[in-house]
Amino acid sequence: MPVRILSQSQVTELLPMADCVAAMDATLRTLSRGGAVLPLRTILRLPEGRGVFGSMPSYMNPPDAIGLKAITVIPSNEGTKYDSHQGVVLLFEATHGSLVAILDASSVTAIRTAAVSGVATQALAKPDAGDLAILGSGVQAETHLDAMAVARPLRRVRVWSRSPANVAEFVAKVRGRHAVEVEAAPTAEAAVRGADIICTVTSAKTPVVERRWIAEGAHLNVVGASLAAARELDSDTVAAARVYCDRRESLLAESGDFLFPKSEGRFGDEHLVGELGDVLEGKVGGRQSNTDLTLFKSLGLAIEDLASAQLVADRAAAKGIGTVIEIGGLRHR
Repeated sequence: MPVRILSQSQVTELLPMADCVAAMDATLRTLSRGGAVLPLRTILRLPEGRGVFGSMPSYMNPPDAIGLKAITVIPSNEGTKYDSHQGVVLLFEATHGSLVAILDASSVTAIRTAAVSGVATQALAKPDAGDLAILGSGVQAETHLDAMAVARPLRRVRVWSRSPANVAEFVAKVRGRHAVEVEAAPTAEAAVRGADIICTVTSAKTPVVERRWIAEGAHLNVVGASLAAARELDSDTVAAARVYCDRRESLLAESGDFLFPKSEGRFGDEHLVGELGDVLEGKVGGRQSNTDLTLFKSLGLAIEDLASAQLVADRAAAKGIGTVIEIGGLRHR
């Protein structure tokens, strides 16, 4: 059977941010309608806390496809030539179970994660929001800048991370990409003060954002911490916010940002307003006023990888992009 292999640069070429935001909107709606099957990701922890290996299978209809993302997360890769997230996405058609494509997972993850935050910002941020704070200066900071520029017209952008050198490199890299100047902030507080869109995309294990810094009516996309033992926000912020997530099961099992304040008795599971797909489908209310603090906790779902892979594979086949190899799959007689 022919299988198409697509590299990091090819995925990036075929998955522009605006298209991925639209695809993630449709994907989350499909989840809300019951058109997806996705167990919680399986995590294998490497010795000495070096990192994790994750396996994320899923099925979704439409497009009637099966997918699996297999990925390593090695935090110590930050600042080196290696991505912190590396792996592949395997795309299968669901009629005969045949493998269709193998895609670089780093690029898929980088783009679709930010695109989901873009969907959340479109759904939950104030209509006139445009003062953006990004905490973190890695790959996700870059794609989140692109996604926020799709979601809202930006009028100001401030970026902070624990490495001033990395922030300076980030600012130089994205200069001129969008019609707004990107500023380096000296502290996390300086970045957050006055912002009405805040994206946390750090590798922090303990809070880097405090409630007292956050402006009335702000929206937060909380992305960096995806384990129960790590968080980016203090408990006061989460307790004060209307909290949404990509999937309830993932939040209650994997989100330290939610689980830490819950364990402190600040609130129970009912503090979660609902899933983002349910907001899009009108099943759950979103922002109620311009003074609400809204918070989208992103854990990352296998169907987001699956939908992205299907879109990229379809475009690659139509344009003849990628390397096609033959593997087994046909019955031998």
